Amino acid sequence: MKIISWNVNGLRATYNKGYFAGILRENPDILCLQETKAEAVQLEDGARNPSGYFSYFSHSKKRKGYSGVAVYTKQKPDKVEEGMGIEEMDQEGRLLVVYFPEFIILNCYFPNGGGGPERLAYKLAFYDHFLKCIEKLHKKGHKIIVCGDINTAHEEIDLARPKENEKNTGFLPEERAWIDELIYHGYLDIFRHLHPRTRDAYTYWDIKTGARNRNVGWRLDYFFISADLLKKINHATMLSDFLGSDHCPIELVLTFKP
Repeated sequence: MKIISWNVNGLRATYNKGYFAGILRENPDILCLQETKAEAVQLEDGARNPSGYFSYFSHSKKRKGYSGVAVYTKQKPDKVEEGMGIEEMDQEGRLLVVYFPEFIILNCYFPNGGGGPERLAYKLAFYDHFLKCIEKLHKKGHKIIVCGDINTAHEEIDLARPKENEKNTGFLPEERAWIDELIYHGYLDIFRHLHPRTRDAYTYWDIKTGARNRNVGWRLDYFFISADLLKKINHATMLSDFLGSDHCPIELVLTFKP
């Protein structure tokens, strides 16, 4: 079973330029997109209802053309929920919770901490509420997969220039500490678990500075799994050569079908 997660930085542009069709040619069983920047009614039918997939969307209720997530799955889920059930956290269309018999997948576009102290506080509050959300689900007996743009690089190995970014959002101690907390609660950063010493492995590069050509990047996109899924994992990687966004897709392959 193949799961792909990708921050597309605008689904309509991704679709119109042919990259959406390209990612479907990778044949994911589940495709999770972040930063779609669109409501479902604004999408072409090929992006709203691609052949062979059930599709689900969440969009920002506060600001058009902003945030948003989508999930496409070959198997119809048991249930799909939008958000965490907390109005303040759910207005920006950042989370879809998709239930399958073997696990729950949470596709999330976590807030960026830039734009001043209020947004950083919002990001940290979102992090805390999200951890409570997945802990509640896990304690009910569900196995958990979290995927998406976390908007934080965890360790120095996860960005090209850690020293220069120590005081910048995305690598602040308080942001990184939340990932520590997530791991402490038993959720594995599966790429780093499988590749503990792999360097220069990034998922985001600044477009304006041409950082991708020089691989001056950040690893901001993750799969986290509850430890009870570890034996099912085949591999986890990033599709670094796949273009179409300032992020590349990441891939998780499990040894069972949904």
